[in-house]
Amino acid sequence: MKALLNVENISKSFGKLNANKNITFNVATGEILAILGENGAGKTTLMNIIFGHYLADKGTIKFNNNELKPGDPKAAISAGIGMVHQHFTLAENLTVLENTLVGTQSLYHPNLTKRKSIDKLNYLAREFGLELDPKQLVRNLSVGEKQRIEILKTLFSDCKLLILDEPTASLTPQEVTTLFTSIRKMVTNGVSVIIISHKLNEILEISDRIVVLRSGAVVGEVKTKNADKTQLGEMIVGHKINRPNRGKNVIGETKIKLCSISVKSDNGTSILDKVTLEARGGEIIGIAGVAGNGQKVLAETMSGHVTPAFGTIYINGKNLTGKYPEDFMRSGVAYIPEDRNLDGTIGDMSIWENVILSETKNTKIFQKNGILNRINSHNLAHAVCQNNDVRYQSIQQPARLLSGGNIQKLLIGRWLIRKPNVIIACQPSRGLDEGAISTVHKTLLSERKKSTAIILISEDLDELLLLSDKILVLYNGKLSETIENRNVNINQLGLKMAGEGF
Repeated sequence: MKALLNVENISKSFGKLNANKNITFNVATGEILAILGENGAGKTTLMNIIFGHYLADKGTIKFNNNELKPGDPKAAISAGIGMVHQHFTLAENLTVLENTLVGTQSLYHPNLTKRKSIDKLNYLAREFGLELDPKQLVRNLSVGEKQRIEILKTLFSDCKLLILDEPTASLTPQEVTTLFTSIRKMVTNGVSVIIISHKLNEILEISDRIVVLRSGAVVGEVKTKNADKTQLGEMIVGHKINRPNRGKNVIGETKIKLCSISVKSDNGTSILDKVTLEARGGEIIGIAGVAGNGQKVLAETMSGHVTPAFGTIYINGKNLTGKYPEDFMRSGVAYIPEDRNLDGTIGDMSIWENVILSETKNTKIFQKNGILNRINSHNLAHAVCQNNDVRYQSIQQPARLLSGGNIQKLLIGRWLIRKPNVIIACQPSRGLDEGAISTVHKTLLSERKKSTAIILISEDLDELLLLSDKILVLYNGKLSETIENRNVNINQLGLKMAGEGF
């Protein structure tokens, strides 16, 4: 097949960090190429160079045999390159049509009339299985429908190469199937696709060829038909991955119990509606659901950050309803938030300062007169990093310089030193590579063996099925009945995530 994109010897550094090192690869017309790699391997940097957001230090990019103007997104779009980021860039108060037209033509002197724009949008939606009502407001759409708009925006601009960054991160299994059907239709029509994902099962299903990056360099390339999950995982991290096994466990007493918990927003709408949940020591309760159905508020309620309007919360038999997060911490609750950068760590503070954030009442760290014991603080930080395989240059370095996986391991390790008996783990492996995911999963299962009760909130069904003893689905603030994790029908679970039965 003819090469549509040629990436030749691309290198990019940020200070002393070599994000990309002499990367060379190509994408053929009508090909689906997967780019895999650990967090910090250079995938996103490389895609941003191709799309013109970043300027490479050296190397060239050719598209349709023409050298692409470096550092110019407009030139990339005009050439026929489109990119859909993991976090959507949509105006919630505008319609599907208005979001599609923004950035594609002048709003003062539009090239297309409104009628022709609608006709073109409807044609593309039908042609590629991305049906949407052009007049619908974006804020009323599901995550899957919002992703369709992002893809339609690129097709509307006559995209020939589509870059998808973690496209299935927040989709139900049914939405993933629909997305893959649309991608295959695009390829049939001559569109090439680059897909970045950590979900190896999906990569093996959808791609034609796979390129693996490690530490900013290409370390392997394989045709998908000749690849398997074990091989890819080892290529990504550079060594064999030992995947954890849940196994049977001794179940203890109830550690956390929610009774008819309801939470309302500032305008009075219901976020959680009569949620009842119980977790005992030694079991993992999985909460499935598509993003935006109340997961974050549920986690914050169980950790004391949100006070319910109605209902009762018991931790180890003690009523903590209305108490402060510090009271929940003292009772043994550890909260791993879904956004590790925004809610879990303070990026500009050092690693050791982030470690002691939850230790303000620890007299070994803060003496009675309020003086900080730096030696003990540094020793604690070294211990947390060593025990949890946090890879760093110095405990003095800002936490923001750590990769996503290392930030997550630091965050989890910070809680484990407190020996919690309840762990609220919200999206614990989101955006992590195979090696980091394996480490996080082993840590959670290790805590399960210690008779810790774990609430695992995740949009990743593979993760829930691997780790959970029981699974419930959260939809529109309501919890489904408990499903024992034995012979779970993943399609039925996906339908529940889409609202069936509620």
